[in-house]
Amino acid sequence: MILNTHTHGDHVGSNMEFPLPVEIVAHANTKANMEKMEPFQSDAGKRYLPSRTYQDTLTVLGGDDAIDLYYFGPGHTNGDSIVVFRNLRVAHTGDLFAWKGTPYIDTDNGGSGVGYADTVLGAADGIAGVDTVIPGHSPLMTWADFREFGEFNRDFLAAVRRGRAAGKTATETAASLDLPARYAGCSMSRGTLTSAQANVEKIYAELAR
Repeated sequence: MILNTHTHGDHVGSNMEFPLPVEIVAHANTKANMEKMEPFQSDAGKRYLPSRTYQDTLTVLGGDDAIDLYYFGPGHTNGDSIVVFRNLRVAHTGDLFAWKGTPYIDTDNGGSGVGYADTVLGAADGIAGVDTVIPGHSPLMTWADFREFGEFNRDFLAAVRRGRAAGKTATETAASLDLPARYAGCSMSRGTLTSAQANVEKIYAELAR
């Protein structure tokens, strides 16, 4: 069994390396996103698309091996699963929570800067019994770190709304972000696609719809 947390080649690109038969599980939106990816266009590739999907929650296996999958809304994409290894009190957050700081918001696959904080904080409130978090691209963290990440995105969005209401351009708002000092350790940039500037622009575009 393979659990795909979301679309993107670095998380689903190895599906084809597994011998068939294999059950592939993902959120329904992730399957739809994967169907647009070139590796899954061929007849051979289609065999490695999710064969089992869900909408809100799903439990696979059972007993001490029970694994719970949760979907709380758009963030990194519109199909981000949080995978909870119940007996271990461990959650894998995929790239919904990949690191501390500005996340990559993939708007082409339904990601949302406006909805990001609500999704993360909804998960933080709605999932119990987790101590350790496996982020998508960082060392192990805690559930408190996950909640702080949600609060960071909440306050980031609030600062962007203030800048927009004041008539600032996206560039001006990004340059003058006034976030609480407790987020000083949060990275504001991990390349051009994942930066405060990029996320402010995406939030401005969402708010203008």
